[in-house]
Amino acid sequence: MPTPPNQLADRNPAAAPDAARLEEVRPGVHAWVQPDGSWWVNNAGAVGGAEGLLVIDTCATADRTQRFLTALADATGGAPIRLAVNTHQHGDHTYGNSLLPAATVLIGHEEMREGLRTDFIIDGCPAFWAPVPDWGPIERRLPDVAITASTTVYVGERRVDLLHPGGPAHTTGDLVAWLPDDRVLFAGDLVFAGLTPLVFMGSVTGALAAVDWLADLEPEVIVPGHGPVLVGGEIDRVLNEHRRYYEFVLALAEGGLARGATPLEVAGAVDLGEFAGWADAERLVLNLHRDYADRAGQEIDLVAALCDAVTWLGHPMPTSV
Repeated sequence: MPTPPNQLADRNPAAAPDAARLEEVRPGVHAWVQPDGSWWVNNAGAVGGAEGLLVIDTCATADRTQRFLTALADATGGAPIRLAVNTHQHGDHTYGNSLLPAATVLIGHEEMREGLRTDFIIDGCPAFWAPVPDWGPIERRLPDVAITASTTVYVGERRVDLLHPGGPAHTTGDLVAWLPDDRVLFAGDLVFAGLTPLVFMGSVTGALAAVDWLADLEPEVIVPGHGPVLVGGEIDRVLNEHRRYYEFVLALAEGGLARGATPLEVAGAVDLGEFAGWADAERLVLNLHRDYADRAGQEIDLVAALCDAVTWLGHPMPTSV
C-alpha cells in the first residue's frame, strides 16, 4: 500500500478559529469562510434584508459559531436573525444551531432533521479524528420547519430559493440557498473547493448528477461548503474537477468489484493523480464504501468505512477544529 499523504504536516497553519473571515459577496450577502476547510471546518453565510437576516448554516463548535455570529452582528449593525437554514445534517454545519437566537425560525430538509435528531457524534466525538473535537457548550437544536423538496423564503424583498437536488448527493437531505436575482449560490457540501469531496452518506452518482444541476443555475458566485468563494472561471474549473473525481471513484468501484477487491484494497493500490494534492484524501475510502453499498443495494456500514479510512491513512483523520 502506498504511503498516503502526510496531511498532519501539510495542513495550512492559518487554520485557527481567528483565521476565519466574513466576505461580502454582494451588498448585504455575506460568506463566512473558515480556512483550511478540512474536516469539521466549514463555511456558512447570511443574507440581509430590510427587517433582518437569514443565516445559512452554523459551525461545529460553540467558539467558531460565536465568532461567526459576532462578526455578522458587527457587519450588519446587529440586525436580527429572523430565519436560518441548514444545508445538511453534518455537525460542522449544524452543531452551532443552539447559539442562534431562540426566536430564529430554523429550516431544514426532513431527512436532514432526522439525521441530526439521531446523530450520536454530537454527544461525544469518537476518536476517528485527531485531535478529538470538543464542541463546547452546545445543544442539539433541530429545524422548526422541515421541507420535503424545495421552498422559497423572502428576506425583505430578496428572494432565496431553498432547493433540494432531487435525490441523495452529499447526504439524503441536502439543500442549497439560491439567490436568483443576485446569482449567488450557497452550495453547502455539494461543492468542496480544492478539497476531497465527501459523499459517503449520500450517493456518488447522485453527487455527480448534482454538479450539472448546480451548473444549470448559472451562478456568478458560489459559496462552497468548504474552501474559498468561487467566481468567474473558478466555478467551471471546480465543478469540472468534481465531475472528474466522481467519475474516478465510480470507475475504481466498478473495477474493484469486478476483481473482488474491498474498498480499502482498491484505495491502497490507487494513484490519486490530479487529486493527490487535495486535503482529506482518505475520503476516497469512504466514497468507495458508499458506491459499493449502493451497487449491492445495502446500507453502508459507517463505522467500518471510517475504520478503513483511518487504516488507509495510518493515523486518525486530522482536523483543525
